[in-house]
Amino acid sequence: MPVSTKIPATKPPAAEPGMLQILRPDGTADPALDPKLPAEELRTLYRCMLQLRIFDTRMLSLQRSGRIGFYGTATGQEASTIGTAFPLKPEDWIFPALREGGTLALRNYPIRLMVAQLIGNAIDVVKGRQMPCHYSDPERHYVSMSSVIATQFPHAVGAAMAAKIKGDPVVILGYIGDGGTSASDFHVAMNFAGVYKPPVVLVCQNNGWAISVPTCAQTSSETIAQKAVAYGFEGVRVDGNDILAVVTASRRAIDKARSGGGPTFIECVTYRRLGHSSSDDPTRYRDAAEVKAWEEKDPIERFRKYLEAKGLWSAAWHEQLETEINEEITAGIREGEAAGPPPVSTLFDDVYRDCPPVLEEQRQDLLRQDEAKKGDGAFPL
Repeated sequence: MPVSTKIPATKPPAAEPGMLQILRPDGTADPALDPKLPAEELRTLYRCMLQLRIFDTRMLSLQRSGRIGFYGTATGQEASTIGTAFPLKPEDWIFPALREGGTLALRNYPIRLMVAQLIGNAIDVVKGRQMPCHYSDPERHYVSMSSVIATQFPHAVGAAMAAKIKGDPVVILGYIGDGGTSASDFHVAMNFAGVYKPPVVLVCQNNGWAISVPTCAQTSSETIAQKAVAYGFEGVRVDGNDILAVVTASRRAIDKARSGGGPTFIECVTYRRLGHSSSDDPTRYRDAAEVKAWEEKDPIERFRKYLEAKGLWSAAWHEQLETEINEEITAGIREGEAAGPPPVSTLFDDVYRDCPPVLEEQRQDLLRQDEAKKGDGAFPL
């Protein structure tokens, strides 16, 4: 049934009580709160945010032209996505929800492999078994993304509990959306985190909308961050479009978890500028004026002004970054579209450590059929 009334979601974050904000809308920083990150780190943050924006734009265009089947953007959420994961160490684990693919840039994950996953070809690390936008790389301690709402939280807490029992000095970072906080898995995870105090940082990307349900219709709590109080640990609310504030809050939480101080729940107040996915039309349920108000709080432009004032940004450098990123994406698309599907033999991989004889017999039989079809000029299986 068509939606007749468009309910406003949230207003762009201001320096309200209880919300950490360092970068003002004009790009100037509160000198008392500015973390004064090294120039190299600031440039890395900008590059990763820009890469996420460009990759989203290119992949959505690829989907609209029918070259991939599905895509979900994080446009407008670059600061929340990149900033929360930035303070992690390589050995720490990431349990992403739906819009955290950009964190892979912080771990030098090749763009070509991201494109391959979207296509589901022979290069794809997960061998075409996941829907697009569901990256996975256990070698980089990045757990497969999942469309199951809120499942990442109990998984993250469980992994953190295991690390604590084993004495493994790692931190686990888990993500959820504002809509996921209404799911039972959220409350289970929060309770276990509060009781067992494992080294976990739980992040809610509150982007205003859970598909067509605004945050104001999702909960009657004044904030999402305050939900942590009921479970016995700290909740922090941060301006999710302020990269310096996000990095600061995340670093504090990660350091606390690593030193045995237990969990932290971070609410990043941000905004999903485009649809929930490439299958969604957000104009059916939200007002254009709301989107425009958030566009004026663009996290990349805000950070750009800060960098420019410090002499760390120039139009030439930005253009160079755009060129490098676009060239890498273009090369990834060409390679990905030229690659064939995953070999049929991979249907039997990754289920058992050692393939049982009965499955090995089936594998060989399938391979014989496949070769026969190729010999007949028919399409392979």
